[in-house]
Amino acid sequence: MDMVPVRATGDRAFQLLLAAMAAAIPLIMGAMLIALVDAGLPAIRRFGLAFFGTSTWDPVAGEFGVLPFVYGTLVSSAIALFLAVPLGLGVAVFLSELAPGWVRTPVRFLVELLAAIPSVVYGLWGIFVLVPWVRATLTPALQSSLGFLPLFTGPPLGIGMLTAGLILAIMVVPFIVAVSTEVMRAVPRAQREAAQALGATGWETTRTAVIPYARSGIAGAIFLALARALGETMAVTMVIGNVPQIKASLLAPAYTVSAVIANEFAEATSDLYVAALVYAGLVLFLVTLTVNILARVLVRRVASGPALIRE
Repeated sequence: MDMVPVRATGDRAFQLLLAAMAAAIPLIMGAMLIALVDAGLPAIRRFGLAFFGTSTWDPVAGEFGVLPFVYGTLVSSAIALFLAVPLGLGVAVFLSELAPGWVRTPVRFLVELLAAIPSVVYGLWGIFVLVPWVRATLTPALQSSLGFLPLFTGPPLGIGMLTAGLILAIMVVPFIVAVSTEVMRAVPRAQREAAQALGATGWETTRTAVIPYARSGIAGAIFLALARALGETMAVTMVIGNVPQIKASLLAPAYTVSAVIANEFAEATSDLYVAALVYAGLVLFLVTLTVNILARVLVRRVASGPALIRE
């Protein structure tokens, strides 16, 4: 007779424990936000929004502007998505719709293995393999065919925005593949059977029935990849050149927000210098958090119920 109250008390205690664990996550995020705002307050008061529209980064003179770093972050991430999205979606369609079981398992394992490689290893591979290949092979090919465009002018240094975009593309492909594969596999079989009953081929079934149903989840996968690219530090730092400049050429060296924080935080000698770096980190934190929230919302739209058939 006494077992029921004891079980109820135990269940309640376990529920409270799990609730406390869940509540710790937003508390940690809030504590991080408050700490960043507090540490960056001198720079926030000194520079305000002009911090984002200024190209001068002069610690000696106490002048700081993150426009070149924001430019490098956005452009390198855009290059990565431009290259990674078609490749990632192609692999996801293959794994969810075409690959037999004996192929799907090892391929998915290899894709997941790419996500597990440390970024510093990607950076070392980039220095010793990717940079020489870009300098000796890719850059001459691009300049001989597309050299009339401002995007591909300049000396073949190997390091630069294009190299950073290439290495980021390799790093974010696993995120696109993993999420896109799962949302495509979540599409009800009735969707495929209905399209096939109307005479659709395999590709037409995928194009008209599977992808439209899963497009919110696919968009979420792309946003997750974007968040990963925006925050990547070590691999990009090792191949982008770390020059705070804004140039149209993708072959020119550049800088990113995360790279400047990693490179200069230990050398920051003044309170304003530290605050400027923290201010830059605060902006990167907010942008990445927003992108991740948006991605999760889009993915849940596919996982939580009837989806989007518009075609």
